[in-house]
Amino acid sequence: MKIIGVSLLLFGSVIALSVGIDLFQGTNLLQALYNALSPFRVMEVAELFVLFSLLFFFFAESLYLVLKKRQQKQQ
Repeated sequence: MKIIGVSLLLFGSVIALSVGIDLFQGTNLLQALYNALSPFRVMEVAELFVLFSLLFFFFAESLYLVLKKRQQKQQ
């Protein structure tokens, strides 16, 4: 769970930094959010497949480790 929490915290911090820099440059909030999320809009099908595969394996491994730890705790 720590890995997922740290990863989400880092992702949120980087997005906030990106949006903050865009706001300091004079763009409005909507355009700043669009700029922060635009790399995900131009991805091809193969790139999206790899992205979602990696995310799936990351969360699946984390879930497996949590369940394994919980099972060992019960024994």
